[in-house]
Amino acid sequence: MSLSFKIARRFLFGKKTVNAINIITGISVLGITIGAAALVLILSVFNGFETLISSYFNAFNPEIKMLPAKGKTLWMDEDKLKAFDSIPGLVNYSKVLEEVVMLRYDDMQVFGVIKGVDDQYSVVNHIDSTIRMGSYKIKADGINYGIIGAGIAGQLKLVPEHGFEPLEVYIPKKDVAGPLDPFFLQVNIVPSGIFAVQSEADNKYLVCDLGVVEYLMQTEDEYSAIEIKTEGNIDMVIKALRKRFGSDYIFQNRFEQDEVFLKIMNIEKWLSFAIVCLIIFLVAFNLIGSLWMIVLDKKKDISILKAMGATDGMVRKIFLAEGIWISSLGIIFGFGIALLLYYLQKNVGLITVPDGFVISAYPVEIRWEDFAIVAFTVLVIGILISIAPAYKAGQIKAFVREE
Repeated sequence: MSLSFKIARRFLFGKKTVNAINIITGISVLGITIGAAALVLILSVFNGFETLISSYFNAFNPEIKMLPAKGKTLWMDEDKLKAFDSIPGLVNYSKVLEEVVMLRYDDMQVFGVIKGVDDQYSVVNHIDSTIRMGSYKIKADGINYGIIGAGIAGQLKLVPEHGFEPLEVYIPKKDVAGPLDPFFLQVNIVPSGIFAVQSEADNKYLVCDLGVVEYLMQTEDEYSAIEIKTEGNIDMVIKALRKRFGSDYIFQNRFEQDEVFLKIMNIEKWLSFAIVCLIIFLVAFNLIGSLWMIVLDKKKDISILKAMGATDGMVRKIFLAEGIWISSLGIIFGFGIALLLYYLQKNVGLITVPDGFVISAYPVEIRWEDFAIVAFTVLVIGILISIAPAYKAGQIKAFVREE
């Protein structure tokens, strides 16, 4: 520990002639403590929501999604599909076909997206883990079943407790043969379950058998995407797929599939962080009063130090160190409070969320790099606030020289 820090520690913890200095210093430490704890807890809550929502995305979004570089669909016959078997690290794939349709249930009707999937879809995506009511079933005994998002089920007033009635699905025909030919193709799908992934997918998707959507779209061997499951080395598989299929296709990992949403969440996280930093900066102005009071209280000691040869620069360093000491105390106490509240939230659930959400309490997740970010931020604020009192302390003259 340098001499400046030792003297600063002595000034901070030593006896003071005015008790108000201790009170002001305590208020400064308290403000920084609350701010540091708030920063850690804000980051932990956003981390918790990010992990929670990502886990649901993982159930609905595949590890890799293969999309056409141009147009809405990609063409894949059996020969092309066989190429997937030669990709190292690729475990399984599922063919999906999507289109906008009108959904009607009793007297309610909404527009949504019908997603046709093959029998490998639940293996690739684990969509069955998101079922909140009913079960995952898309075809059985010649009946077309489907699972529907919680949001769109609510719009249609689909009530599982009353029994699932067939859901009517309409799509405009590509070609109309004559005036008596209907303008729409229509199929009935029996909802077998309601899924919830806490994203926009809840508000638009009806997932059913691939053959139903191929019938509605009057197409074959055309798909909106190929969804892929790997052994875990996603980047390696994407590289192999690009080499095998070329630039006619786009390959997205899970982050790229929801890039916009995750970026927005990340922006909200750091905006909240910046707002709390501003509040800490304003609260830390108490530190100026505390340091200035210490300067006045230790004016004689500063003069003695200067008489002994201390330079203006050394005195400034002492009071910058004083600000660092006060900030460090706030950081230590703040981290202690944050860890205590994190433990209680994690195990007891101090703050709950409204009914209807998939969890009962706000999720929290500690990431140790956040502590480093918070400590650095608070220390920088403490140093900036300490500059003015430190500069004033450096201007104090030595009494010996004046006499």
